Amino acid sequence: MAGPLEGFRVIDLTNMVSGPLGTMILADQGADVIKVEAPKGGDHTRQVATRRNGFSASFLNNNRNKRSIALDLKTPAGLEAVKQLVRDADVFAQNFRPGVIERLGLGYEALREINPRLVYASISGFGFDGPFAQKPVFDPLIQSLSGLTTVQAGSDEERPKLVRTILPDKLTGFTLAQAVCAALLARSRTGEGQHIQLSMLDTVLAFLWGSDMGGHTFVGDEMEKEVAQSWIDLIYETRDGFISVAVMRHKEWVALARAAERPEWIERLEAAGVPCAPVLTRREAIRHPQVAANGIVVEHDHPQAGRLRQARNPAVFSATPAAQRSGAPALGAHTRAVLAEAGFSAGEIDAMLAGGAAFESATADEDPGEDAA
Repeated sequence: MAGPLEGFRVIDLTNMVSGPLGTMILADQGADVIKVEAPKGGDHTRQVATRRNGFSASFLNNNRNKRSIALDLKTPAGLEAVKQLVRDADVFAQNFRPGVIERLGLGYEALREINPRLVYASISGFGFDGPFAQKPVFDPLIQSLSGLTTVQAGSDEERPKLVRTILPDKLTGFTLAQAVCAALLARSRTGEGQHIQLSMLDTVLAFLWGSDMGGHTFVGDEMEKEVAQSWIDLIYETRDGFISVAVMRHKEWVALARAAERPEWIERLEAAGVPCAPVLTRREAIRHPQVAANGIVVEHDHPQAGRLRQARNPAVFSATPAAQRSGAPALGAHTRAVLAEAGFSAGEIDAMLAGGAAFESATADEDPGEDAA
């Protein structure tokens, strides 16, 4: 059975995590995502640590189910190839620093002339205008500017703390996928594409507002300084490990008080109806019976990287299930095939490869591997 986005084509010029994660969600759900990479090195995450057989875990975990085409966007032939791909595409995604994509000649207005139905998605760090728009961006900077580090600290008077995962990057990826699907739905009604602009800063602020900005919601009654809602974290050390206990209602406090007289915490708390869970390491978490019951962690074989363990797409569709069709591609693994689909002749493709405008991986003809979970 095909995924819900089968038949949609995405031209993906994003790098690092926020964009690639968002486009991978689309790929997991059936879209044909063509990842356009620079011939020399490709996506930066290909080079980061935790590697096997030339593939980094970061690249593998944010780029499965995609095809890779390596084009030099500094050459006229490379740029023309991207424009040719756009003619039949549904979505174009990019996360260059504001202004760069326009200077390349691949901005929204330019591509809209080629394909008025195109949904064009741009990701920035701090925003597209304003004093920080041109600053280099990394996840900790967004955590800091958005106020997330003080939320994590517990109050404004405590030392700010980073969330020890790249939360802004990943939230932006999920938001991108949702926004693209919404724009495609709108296009189905109007026949017209549009430009989506999404910043990591905006994404985190919107995320925080749902639970952490109550003190700034009522205009005229804002808090001058945030204080901790609790003087302790809801994590407790017991004889056989850490647990988390969350009691919000009176009956749960009563149940906790009764259960605390017993040493067998988790079992007693569960029996008493107190919300609780063990605090697990990453190794323990992926082996927990609830995680196993959910089937979220799957294994499959990658032709170069070997046996992989990854999280499947978390959304479960009853009629159009998402699927692991292929592992993350080698750099330029699909250059020749994608260019041929776009209408380039064998001679034209050979000339682009020979002239350096395009690059094809030596493993281009290998099957990228199917889900073996």
